Amino acid sequence: MSIIKIDMNSEEFQAELEKTVKFTDKVISQFNWAYNPQEEINEGVQLGLARNKMMYGKRFCPCYMVEEVDGKYQSTDNRLCPCTTAIEKEIPEEGVCHCQIFCTPEFASAKRMEMGIEEVTHQHSRGLTKEECEMLLTKSDIDSDELTSLFEARELGMVKFKVVDVREWMEWKMGRIAGADVLVPTSSFFQTLNESKLEKDEHIIVYCHVGSRSAHCQRILHDMGYTKVSNLAHGIVGYSGQIVRG
Repeated sequence: MSIIKIDMNSEEFQAELEKTVKFTDKVISQFNWAYNPQEEINEGVQLGLARNKMMYGKRFCPCYMVEEVDGKYQSTDNRLCPCTTAIEKEIPEEGVCHCQIFCTPEFASAKRMEMGIEEVTHQHSRGLTKEECEMLLTKSDIDSDELTSLFEARELGMVKFKVVDVREWMEWKMGRIAGADVLVPTSSFFQTLNESKLEKDEHIIVYCHVGSRSAHCQRILHDMGYTKVSNLAHGIVGYSGQIVRG
């Protein structure tokens, strides 16, 4: 089987996770950074770092693919936590790293204020028409409310599409979007993609934890000739619909 399964409840993984949390604490202290106020983001990244340490021997960024080259593992864009790009560019310029776990104290303060403000959501006064569904599926990025509306339309037989989870098996077991059709983990992306039998001309929506991995996979799929691929912005963290566990 191509999917790599790690038991997150095992003593080995829990021990590695504990070490990883201490590691990220040390990074925060060393660079005078802050954690993202959204704790679920930090937890997801720490789980991914611990997973990569077990799988590859290094805490590669979980938002990027890891490949074996000449017998050695390496991450896309050399993303080894804390990565050079985050230290030299992302956090100084944007206030937050690509994975969103590390940020400046100023960014964290602004984010806490933002989280305290009630978000404006879409007003669902009616269901989507078939034409509106097709138009929505041409968007590069869709949000939580749009995906919920598309699921409703799919149940009515108005539109066809596949929802692809590109996280890892243990994340899938922890919780996945109800209606997700297939798991294609980034750690075994190309092998599992072949097994998934996705058609290059069908509508595909990819998602991950916060939208970073899935955006990367979206670009890869486009390069491979998949013509209708959308990314769920903000990933499962930002999804307000039903979540299935187990």
